[in-house]
Amino acid sequence: MTTETNISSLETLEYIAYIDDNGQLPEQFQTKIGVYAIFDREKVLQFIGYSRDVYLSLKQHLVRQPQNCYWVKVQTIERPSRAVLESIENAWIAENNSVPLGNAEQKEKWTQPIDAKAVMTPEEQTNYQNPLIDDMAQVKILKNVARRVEAEILEVLQARGLHLQIRFNPKLKEEGLLDLK
Repeated sequence: MTTETNISSLETLEYIAYIDDNGQLPEQFQTKIGVYAIFDREKVLQFIGYSRDVYLSLKQHLVRQPQNCYWVKVQTIERPSRAVLESIENAWIAENNSVPLGNAEQKEKWTQPIDAKAVMTPEEQTNYQNPLIDDMAQVKILKNVARRVEAEILEVLQARGLHLQIRFNPKLKEEGLLDLK
């Protein structure tokens, strides 16, 4: 089986600012299928992924890893094909000569909802683990922790100049998780 998609070398693709001068993400990738490489401020490769909507994935990664999302390189394809997307991803990893941290030991931080429970203050942990509180009180504590973490993330993104509306899934906050809606 042959494919009409040529794999672009990661090195030959241009760096695109993650957040442009207007405080927006690269809108040209909305609803585009493709592979993307995310770089930190010093243009060190952090993560390679693929998506059926590159724009939405970039938005999700920015919320999860704002300190590591400064530059992006993207190759889009016309028709969805997991085999083609995976072959581009693998070629880029090979070209990099090492697996980026975001594709290895830090993969969960890039691909899974943010677990606010992991950053509970000692006071929040004590209240949450109090044997005298019921399940509803625990849910309320988790929601408040998630809201605090959400506010911290939004503050970082605002400081980065992002002017994009970010909405988190309210149902997940009850579990102490943050993910975009």
